[in-house]
Amino acid sequence: MQSKLLLLFVLGFTFIFSACQNDKLIKRGDSVEVAYQKAMSFYEEENYSEAANAFDTVTRVGRGTEYGQDAQYYLAESYFKNNQFLLAASEYDRFVSYYPQDERRQEMEYKAALCYYQQSPRYKLDQSDTRRAIERFQLFINRYPDSERVTDAASRIDELRAKLAHKAYNAAQFYVRNDMFKAATLYLDRVVDQYPESKWAERALVDQVKTYIEYADNSVRQSQRERYSKAIESYETFLQLFPQSELRAEIENYHDEAQNKLANVVTIDDSETEEGQS
Repeated sequence: MQSKLLLLFVLGFTFIFSACQNDKLIKRGDSVEVAYQKAMSFYEEENYSEAANAFDTVTRVGRGTEYGQDAQYYLAESYFKNNQFLLAASEYDRFVSYYPQDERRQEMEYKAALCYYQQSPRYKLDQSDTRRAIERFQLFINRYPDSERVTDAASRIDELRAKLAHKAYNAAQFYVRNDMFKAATLYLDRVVDQYPESKWAERALVDQVKTYIEYADNSVRQSQRERYSKAIESYETFLQLFPQSELRAEIENYHDEAQNKLANVVTIDDSETEEGQS
């Protein structure tokens, strides 16, 4: 008997719950206003999946109305808060395209950039979204130089560029580890040229001085003078970019080594020249 009563209670509760849920959903014949209110109810309950579905419906049935315009805004917000960042970015862009004069446009453009920032993976993976985020933040800064969000956008660009620098430095290290000296120096140079403000450029210059020395050590003597000289040039670039660096002592040691070896090569070359002239 108790089991039957419990079953009836569960069935009754399920029926009532389902009826309540159905009442929350948008139905055929609901006005745009009612549909919008139902969508907002899901949003306020933080049920962002249902909110997105509902707002998507409102954007279609309410296009050209104020409800449709606000629904487009909250559709993008629902995707963003549900961590569906690529969908959110698409809807933010659609909002700007449909309603370019809306006062929320600046916010939408910033959040679209933020979506790609959120999609940016760890440095070893493909960095397409990282680059896209940098482009979008930079575009935002260019369009809204007086915005209160500019400082944050610039800070995020620095963070993302540091990630790209790390990836570039990591690629250079493959060639360093495999004693592929020419490729190593080229890749290390790329880190410095493209990301001179990053800590990875600082480390890359130290590695470049060391690699040029090893490159010269393993070269025929006719090429050694040039490569030891390149090591010294990299050292001088380091001093210009990072005069207060904590890596100064390390690179000074490599610089001294390069100078001494260059001096020896010059001495030998000079004496061979004198012998040839006598």
